[in-house]
Amino acid sequence: MAMACAISIFSSSTLAFASKNCRPSLSQTTHFLKPISIKASSASLDYSTPSSVIDHKTLKPTKTNCWEWKFKDSAIRIYYEEHENESSDPPKHILMIPTISDVSTVEEWRGVAKDILGRSGKLNWRATIVDWPGLGFSSKPKMDYDADVMENFLVNFINEICSPENDLVVFGGGHAATIAVRAAKKVLVKPKAIAAVAPTWAGPLPIVFGRDSNMQTRYGLLRGILRAPGAGWMMYNMLVSNEGAIQSQYKSHVYANPQNVTPEIVQSRYKLTTEKGSRYVPAAFLTGLLDPVNSRGEFLELFADLEGEIPVLVVSTEGSPKRSKAEMEALMEAKGVSKFVKVPGALLPHEEYPSMVAEELYKFLQENFEADA
Repeated sequence: MAMACAISIFSSSTLAFASKNCRPSLSQTTHFLKPISIKASSASLDYSTPSSVIDHKTLKPTKTNCWEWKFKDSAIRIYYEEHENESSDPPKHILMIPTISDVSTVEEWRGVAKDILGRSGKLNWRATIVDWPGLGFSSKPKMDYDADVMENFLVNFINEICSPENDLVVFGGGHAATIAVRAAKKVLVKPKAIAAVAPTWAGPLPIVFGRDSNMQTRYGLLRGILRAPGAGWMMYNMLVSNEGAIQSQYKSHVYANPQNVTPEIVQSRYKLTTEKGSRYVPAAFLTGLLDPVNSRGEFLELFADLEGEIPVLVVSTEGSPKRSKAEMEALMEAKGVSKFVKVPGALLPHEEYPSMVAEELYKFLQENFEADA
């Protein structure tokens, strides 16, 4: 998610526990079909229609958990939650990963989880939603966050908590989707399928200003200020940690319909930004350190390398910012993408329109898993 205020300031700037009690039990088997080749959607999308955003207070997980991620000399507390239905059948497992942003949270996937688990089908699905280190309800230590750190975390989480990794479908939004695809390309994880919802690869400043050496120097200076003890908090409070900035973000490019941005959503996200250490990941994201690739060519190559290996669904949106939308649409006919669909929304369609996104995701699950059930 771009920080409009940061971009405005930057453009005019002269800076010319491993917790065993929390471990879920996962099943040992899964089935899938070969990737199917279904491209694009021609449905007419009406943004005047209210979203199906659900009150998050009603979307309580079955279990909440914590896990201590051991990284270098640190033990970082990671929050994750499990969503289950009442079926006694052995479940198939979905890992849902929030979009990386300054206000990233497990809450954005809860509506989709509730919808999918509430459907009647041949298979019983179970969802795990995890917060990234430094974001959401996970702890927020001061450390050097970059794309490799986030990939390392995702691989460790899947291998330790979602083991066995072969019994897993991954749903990710934004950068999270691309990091998951990158890990699968390297065979660091082996999911049975991946759904990339509004996938992105460039942070808010690099996608606008590029990443030549001059700009990289400026990004580094800005990042250093944001991480500094005094000036960092002041700038972070001005750019991110205030309700006006968050509301502006959501209305301008996070949601497609500004009317769907409720005071409850703004307050929930604002609260996350007030926690100690909450500025470190946004400082990295804003300035491009969390970008999993450096160009569209590399972005397309990640997906191409999964051709014939696993089914990959790309969910694009009609209301995304122009540059982000162009990168999503580059995947429409891309090698390795077995299905491409469009839904209403912008950068968080799975939160703004959970029922519509869940419908496409559930079709994808049916097409690739239910035939052998």
